[in-house]
Amino acid sequence: MKPRLAWFGDDFTGSAAVMEVLAFAGLRAVLFSDIPTLELRARFGEVDAIGLASTARTDTPERMRRTLSKPLKWLHDTGADLLHYKVCSTFDSSPQSGSIGCAIETALKVRPSRVVPLVTAAPQMRRYQAFGHLYAGSFDGVFRLDRHPVMARHPVTPMQESDLLRHLALQTDLKSALIDFEQLAEDGGENALNAASAAGARIVSIDSMEPASEEAVGKLLWSHRRDSGLVVGSQGVEYALVRHWRATGELAPAASPASAGTVDQIAVISGSVSPSTAQQIAWSQAHGFEVIRFDPTSVLTGGAGRQAEIDRTARAALDAQSRGASPLITSATGPDDPDVARFREALTRSDIDADTANERIGRSLGAVLDRVLTEGGLRRAVISGGDTSGHGMRALGISALEAVAPTIPGAALCRAHSETHHDGLEIALKGGQMGSEDFFGWIRAGGGPR
Repeated sequence: MKPRLAWFGDDFTGSAAVMEVLAFAGLRAVLFSDIPTLELRARFGEVDAIGLASTARTDTPERMRRTLSKPLKWLHDTGADLLHYKVCSTFDSSPQSGSIGCAIETALKVRPSRVVPLVTAAPQMRRYQAFGHLYAGSFDGVFRLDRHPVMARHPVTPMQESDLLRHLALQTDLKSALIDFEQLAEDGGENALNAASAAGARIVSIDSMEPASEEAVGKLLWSHRRDSGLVVGSQGVEYALVRHWRATGELAPAASPASAGTVDQIAVISGSVSPSTAQQIAWSQAHGFEVIRFDPTSVLTGGAGRQAEIDRTARAALDAQSRGASPLITSATGPDDPDVARFREALTRSDIDADTANERIGRSLGAVLDRVLTEGGLRRAVISGGDTSGHGMRALGISALEAVAPTIPGAALCRAHSETHHDGLEIALKGGQMGSEDFFGWIRAGGGPR
C-alpha cells in the first residue's frame, strides 16, 4: 500500500511536528533521520505517511542543490499522493541559509507540479496567514512576523518582511500568486488557483486562519494531488488535510491520546537563545532541574578543548542526577545572556563560520546527552532548539521516531528507534520559541493533553 503522504523536513523539530499531527489523528506515521536501510524500513511495515528529517534549514543554496535531490526522490518513489517539503511555521529562511526558494526549485525537478501550494499557517500553532501576511503567537500575544519579539531578532534568519511572497522573491525567480480568504470563501480557491496557473504562477501561497479556511485549504490540496503533488509549508499542510479528511468521512475521529506517565528524572539539552526557552529554563530551575552551563566557546578552540568541555559538562550532569535532580544542560539562557555576546565576539576572532560553530555546539550537546543517558540510565529526554535537535539526534544515533504523547502542538513526546543503544528512548524535540513555561516539567510528567 502506498502512503497518502511523504514529507521531508528542513529541520528535526518540524519533521517531528508533521508526524505528530498525523499520528494523533489516527494515522500510522514514521519519521526517519536518514534514508533507512531495507531492514530498518521493514520494521515498520505499511504506513499511512513516511518522513525524512534533515538540517537543510541551515544549509546554503549550493549545499541544498547537492543534497536534496536524493532524499526527495526516495520519498517520491514511495508513490505517496502528496510530497510535502516541510518548512518552519515562522518561515525561517534567507537567500543564504535554508532557502525555501532553492528547495522548491530543486523539488520541482523531482516531482513536477502544475503549481506548488504554499501553506505556512497552522492555527493550532498560533500561526495565521491573512492576505499573504504571516502572524505568529508568543507568550506575550500574536505579532506580525516582522514585529515578532523572537523572529524579528532571530540570530540566523531574522524576519524583516511578513508578506511571505515578498520574502520568498529574494530566494527564487519562480512566479508566484496568492489565494486569499475572500477567494477561499468564494469557491474554495478553485478559480484563483486556475487563474494563477494560467498566468504562469508556479508557487501559490494560501491564507489560513480558522477551521473554515483550513478545511478549504485541505480540500484544495487533496483534490489537486494528481497535477500539483508537491506541496511546501508547515505542519499546517497536515492539519488542513486531516480536517478535510474528517469532513468527508475519509478519516474517523481518533481516540484522545494519553500521557506516557510520570518519571522521576529526565535529561534536557538546550542550544536555543530564544527568550521563550530562557523562561522555561528559569521555571525548571525552580522545579527540580539543575541547570548546567556548557561553554559554547569551547567549540572554537579545537578538538581537545571541545572534548574536555563535553567531559566536564557530562560529569556535572551525572552528579546532578545522583543528587536527585533532572540535569538541564544549556549553552545560553536567552538572547541577553552575556555568554551569547562573549561567544559571538570569540567567533569573529576564530577561523570557522557561524554554521560550523552551531553544528559543533549541537553535536557537543548531543554527545553530553548521550553520556548522561548511557551512564545515568535515564530513559526520557528533551532537546530544545531546532538546529540543536537535528545535530543532537544525529549524535545520539537515533534512526526513527514515532509519536507517543502530545504536549503543545509541534513538540510531542516520541519513542526513538535506534540500531545502537537508544532504542525505546522517549524524547521530545522542541523549537526554541515553542512550548509552555513549564514544558520540561510537562515532559517529565509524561506529556498528554491538559
